[in-house]
Amino acid sequence: QVQLVESGGGSVQAGGSLRLSCTASGRSPFSYYVIGWFRQAPGKEREFVAAIMSVGNKTYYTDSVKGRFAVSRDNAKNTAYLQMNSLHVEDTAVYYCAAPATYTDYRAPWEYDYWGQGTQVTVSA
Repeated sequence: QVQLVESGGGSVQAGGSLRLSCTASGRSPFSYYVIGWFRQAPGKEREFVAAIMSVGNKTYYTDSVKGRFAVSRDNAKNTAYLQMNSLHVEDTAVYYCAAPATYTDYRAPWEYDYWGQGTQVTVSA
């Protein structure tokens, strides 16, 4: 089991940058877990943003953030990061990090068992 806490959200103008952090605590080693980043805008479903694997640190992104967002992890600090550059107004949402106990589809939010509380990202024009 793992507990996740996000930080780093805030308000920024379009074109700006933010870095979100996801810090984990719990019995299982942080390095064991895939970490997914999701977001949910008002009135919309929660959607996949990015993921970083537990083995080899391979990363995956949804098409709309490719080339702008970068996910990384520092297992020694039990922390994952989502660097967000060239932010668009449509990136405005609550961002969550999550970890699955096991999974078959890292893009599916229902595969994830552990969630942070979320952090608000607001991008203004």
